[in-house]
Amino acid sequence: MSVFWEHRVYPGQPSQLARVRADLAHDLAGFDGDLVETVRLCVSELFANCCKYTDSGQPDGEVLRALSMPDPATLRVGLSDCGGGGGVPAVPHQRTDDEWDWAEGQRGLLLVENLSSAWGHYRLAPWADLGTHVWATFPVDAAMAPPGLRPFVFTR
Repeated sequence: MSVFWEHRVYPGQPSQLARVRADLAHDLAGFDGDLVETVRLCVSELFANCCKYTDSGQPDGEVLRALSMPDPATLRVGLSDCGGGGGVPAVPHQRTDDEWDWAEGQRGLLLVENLSSAWGHYRLAPWADLGTHVWATFPVDAAMAPPGLRPFVFTR
C-alpha cells in the first residue's frame, strides 16, 4: 500500500526551518526515531537550498514539501522551490582536499547523498524556470512502521 501525506507549503524563508522540522516530526510520529532525525536533517539541508538558490527566498516565495511511502519499505520526501535559481542541484566533486577543508557551503547535498538511499531532482517545467523538485528516499523497516497508516494522511 502507498501512503501520501498532504503537501505542506511554507514561506521560503530560513526562519521557517524550525516549523518545517516540527511538522516533519509530527507527520512521522510513530516511525523509528533515528529515521525521523535523519530525514529531518536532510530536509533541513534541502529547505535551506530552496531558500538560498531560488526565488523561494523572496518575500512571496514558497517551498512545497511532499512526503510519501511509495511502498512499505521506502519513505520519500521532496521539496519544490519556486524557480529563479537557474542552477541544477549537484554534489561538488571537483574540489581538492584543501578546498574541501575550507569550504563553508555546498556540503548539504553531500550529506543528503550519504544519509539517503537515493536522491535526485527534476525541473518542474523545463521550458520555463518554474522551479526544481529535489527528492530523497530512505529505507523503512516495514515491521517498524506505525500501524494503521492510511493511503492519504491529512496534516494539521
